[in-house]
Amino acid sequence: MKKIIFLIGCCIIAGIAMYQFYLWHQPATQTYQWSLREGFPLPQLPADNPMSDAKVKLGRFLFYDKNLSANQQQSCASCHQQEYAFSENRITSIGSTGHLHRRNSLALVNVAYNKTLTWAHDRLDTIERQVLIPMFGEQPIELGITGSEKQVLERFNTPQYQKLFSQAFGDESINFKNISYALACFVRSLISFKSPFDRYAYDNDDNALNESQLRGMNLFFSEKLECHHCHGGFNFTQSTSHEKQLLDRRPFHNTGLYNVADRNQYPDLDKGLFEITSIAHDDGRFRAPTLRNIALSAPYMHDGSISTLADVIDFYAAGGRNIAAEEKQGDGRKNQFKSPFVKGFELTNQDKQDLLNFLHSLTDEQFINNPNFSNPNE
Repeated sequence: MKKIIFLIGCCIIAGIAMYQFYLWHQPATQTYQWSLREGFPLPQLPADNPMSDAKVKLGRFLFYDKNLSANQQQSCASCHQQEYAFSENRITSIGSTGHLHRRNSLALVNVAYNKTLTWAHDRLDTIERQVLIPMFGEQPIELGITGSEKQVLERFNTPQYQKLFSQAFGDESINFKNISYALACFVRSLISFKSPFDRYAYDNDDNALNESQLRGMNLFFSEKLECHHCHGGFNFTQSTSHEKQLLDRRPFHNTGLYNVADRNQYPDLDKGLFEITSIAHDDGRFRAPTLRNIALSAPYMHDGSISTLADVIDFYAAGGRNIAAEEKQGDGRKNQFKSPFVKGFELTNQDKQDLLNFLHSLTDEQFINNPNFSNPNE
C-alpha cells in the first residue's frame, strides 16, 4: 500500500514538473498591459500575433539593429527616429544602399489603431504585412534583404537573440515570420496619449492649454476650417480602427497638392491610391496621418514638399497649391478630385498663431523621451 501511495505521489510530482516545464516553454500569452487612458478602446489585433512583453522586447532590439539590413548600414530606426516621433527630418527617405525614396517617412505614433498602413494602400491593414515591405522591397530598396535572406538570419543566431526569440515564441526557430511579428508588436507598443491636449481633454486639467491654444482648438474643430473631418477622433486621423468602431471608413484624400498640366493628375512619380486601384478619382489620394506629435515630424505631405507647419496652414487656407513653373506646373486648387473639405479659408495672423499653438499642444514629450522606446543597446 505504501508503495502504491509512493508511486502515485511520484506521478503527481512528475506531472506538476512536466506542466511547469510546458508552461515555461510556451510562447508568451496575452498578458500585455497597454499604456492607455481609462476608457480608451483596445486596438484590434490579428488573432495569430497577440501582444506580449517578450515580443515587444525582441521587436525593440530588432528595430534598432542594423544587422537587419543586408549591408548592415541601416535599421528600422534609421528612418523612424524617436526624437522626431519615429519619423525622419528629411524630405524623403534614403535606403540602406543609397536609393532615394519617393515618400516622406511616416511617424510611428499610435500605429496600433491604424485602419491602413503606408501613405496610400487601402488593402494593407496589418503591421505584420507592412514591415515586409521595407525588409524585402526592391523598388525602392530599404533594408534590402531580398537575395541575402540566409546571411541576414545567421546574424541573429547568437546567444542573446536565441534567448529573446525563445522567450517570445517558445521553441520556434529564428525566422522572418517571427521577426516581422516581433517588429509589429514593438511598433504597436508606441502609444502616445500624454500631450497637454490629453491632460486638458481627459484629465480635466483646465490649465494644460493656454488661451491661445484653446482658441486654436476651437478653430481646428470648427466648420470654418474643417480640419477635424480628416483629422478627427481621439487619434486625430480618420484612419482609425479599434474594438468599438463600427464604421469602415475609406480615409484617403486628394488635398489639391498637385494638378499637373491641369489634367487633374498628380506627378507620375507618385499617384497615391490610384496605383493600387487604377480608379481615376483615386489619383492623388493619400491617407490622412495622425496629427499627434505633428510638430516633430517635418517636413510634411507624402513627398515632404511642404517644409513647416505654418506653410501647411497656408496651403490649406489657399485651398490647395498652384505651381506656376517646372514639370509639376498646374493649379491644385482646381483639381476636380480634390476633397470637398479642402475649400480654403481666411485667417488673421493671430488665428494662424493660435492654430499653430494648438497643434504644438499635441506633442507628447513623454513619448519621445520614453526609455522603453529607445535603443536598448545605448
